[in-house]
Amino acid sequence: MPRAKTGIIRRRRHKKVLKRAKGFWGSRSKQYKNAFQTLLNAATYEYRDRRNKKRDFRRLWIQRINAGARLHGMTYSTLIHGLKLAGVTLDRKILADLAAREPEAFATLVNSAKTARGAQVSA
Repeated sequence: MPRAKTGIIRRRRHKKVLKRAKGFWGSRSKQYKNAFQTLLNAATYEYRDRRNKKRDFRRLWIQRINAGARLHGMTYSTLIHGLKLAGVTLDRKILADLAAREPEAFATLVNSAKTARGAQVSA
């Protein structure tokens, strides 16, 4: 039986890896071995950062809500507690967007949180 060499199969596999490594620096985008190792590392960062992105956005939203709340004399935690008592079920993404783009609407939410907290304290 004749010896089977990898020929076209290897070339296809290498081309596929080098295509994914396009844009990497230096030999990391030119040489198969370096490109493959870099892609393995990139895949771990990619997997990790898909999860970290959710954390980062939540932190950003909380900072924006806190900044908007402090303009109205409240802290983030008191605002969130007041909104829970008032029965407002908006998530942090929407609250942050309101705080940044529609300050009047956010002010009404802050006022409803203040009245709900006031009602709880007096009860």
